Amino acid sequence: MGASRTNGSRTNGSRTDGSRTDGSRTNGGFDVDALLADDTVGIVVCCGSGGVGKTTTAAALGVRAAEAGRKVVVLTIDPARRLAQSLGLTVLDNTPRAVTGLDLGQGGRLDAMMLDMKRTFDEVVEAHATPEKAAQILANPFYVAVSSSFAGTQEYMAMEKLGQLRAQADREGTWDLVIVDTPPSRSALDFLDAPKRLGSFLDGRFIRLLAAPAKAGGRAYLKVFSAGVTLATQTLSKVLGGQMLIDVQTFVAALDTMFGGFRERADQTYALLKQHGTAFVVVAAPERDALREASYFLDRLGEEGMPLAGVVVNRIQRVAAPGLTAARAAAAEESLDDAGAGESTTADLLRLHAEVARTAARHAAVVKRFRTGHPGTPVAEVPAASRDIHDVEGLRTIGDALAAG
Repeated sequence: MGASRTNGSRTNGSRTDGSRTDGSRTNGGFDVDALLADDTVGIVVCCGSGGVGKTTTAAALGVRAAEAGRKVVVLTIDPARRLAQSLGLTVLDNTPRAVTGLDLGQGGRLDAMMLDMKRTFDEVVEAHATPEKAAQILANPFYVAVSSSFAGTQEYMAMEKLGQLRAQADREGTWDLVIVDTPPSRSALDFLDAPKRLGSFLDGRFIRLLAAPAKAGGRAYLKVFSAGVTLATQTLSKVLGGQMLIDVQTFVAALDTMFGGFRERADQTYALLKQHGTAFVVVAAPERDALREASYFLDRLGEEGMPLAGVVVNRIQRVAAPGLTAARAAAAEESLDDAGAGESTTADLLRLHAEVARTAARHAAVVKRFRTGHPGTPVAEVPAASRDIHDVEGLRTIGDALAAG
């Protein structure tokens, strides 16, 4: 179902190539309204390194799309629960919950949820194993540890939940747009690497070694476990306890029949990200390291043939009086110092303006360098908010800034 919108009609309804959604304006800005109004786009993935504002961006896009008439669900992986607070929800969990108090467009709807990594992993197990085998796996102590803390599990389960939501949307017509706030990883690439990492873990030598006794019986166990492996397991037993190795072997034996299902799901979720109806929004901060990370991610999207919609650079410092440069403000403040008025309110304001102006100039320079390095990539610049975003009205303000490009 498409969105009804008067201010965001798409200027070019087709992708320019196999890996990019055309969300650009004539001035190189990112036409966010055009993206949200495009009813061929059913998934928007907000990616970026940690701490760049992905959660706020995802929530703002969700509010703007719902108030324009789309049926939206926002999936966040932010454990700080900022999304729940900003949307006025007291509880946010693995079940989509309706957001109220919005000025919804005709047919518009907004639901929100926060990924429960453990519960999502349990659902995968239950879907790919018999009830008896699933119960055995879910009760295994090693499984509990792996499903809660294994490196890459959060990213993989985010993709798994995305696939579940998209399937539900196709099956029931519940939503026509799924917006994903990806995990707060050190590297944005973790989200794309998670399925392959999990597959490597399941296919790894250590897992195959542990699975061998269950497959071949006791005598094979003695042949497979060499003296070196025995020494390693003895060391593990001393450090972690003898029960640990038993739990691992029991877990692997129970999970062995599911390995193919995990790999199949990994392939499916990865393929979902390449489909025509998916659009990536890369989020960054106006700092050199964050924009370098965004550049790596853009390169990866291009290599994988994944559809880029545009880049959002958050929290850009702006000055209220651009004509007053940092140098002029500093010079005026020094003049007041020389005149003996260095502790005046005027001097304090000039000192503050000079600091803000220097930050604004640095932000402008790094963003300009990024644009130069990625010609043709649509970029939206979002000014730094004057207050924390903790309600729907604040999200609307961010949405307006996004749409302004």
